[in-house]
Amino acid sequence: MLQPNDLPLVCLPLDLPDAAAAELVEFLHQLTEALERHYAGQLHRYYTAADQRDGEPSPPSPTTSPSF
Repeated sequence: MLQPNDLPLVCLPLDLPDAAAAELVEFLHQLTEALERHYAGQLHRYYTAADQRDGEPSPPSPTTSPSF
């Protein structure tokens, strides 16, 4: 877990035009969706095991989650 004084993992530009900020966020959404699809089986196993330990219902599978 990152602590307040840790170096950032990514250096983000301080001033982005509105269109560039929107493009960056869209790219990050697409990257997140690709990672969820790629690791869907592993994520499902992880959350299923965690839920069984905690006794809570599992979240929806990443492949069936609504896209934004």
